[in-house]
Amino acid sequence: MAVPKKRTSMSKKRIRKNYWKKKGYWAALKALSLSKSISTGNSKSFFVPTNK
Repeated sequence: MAVPKKRTSMSKKRIRKNYWKKKGYWAALKALSLSKSISTGNSKSFFVPTNK
């Protein structure tokens, strides 16, 4: 016979949600930092051709 699962507590749910949001925040911060370094020409990981 099927047994219903126990309900996840609100605090556990909130912790998981915040962790998920934080991952997105760090990814966005890293992308912004990389775009800034490319635009200023200080990037070490990307080769940006310049027309001189």
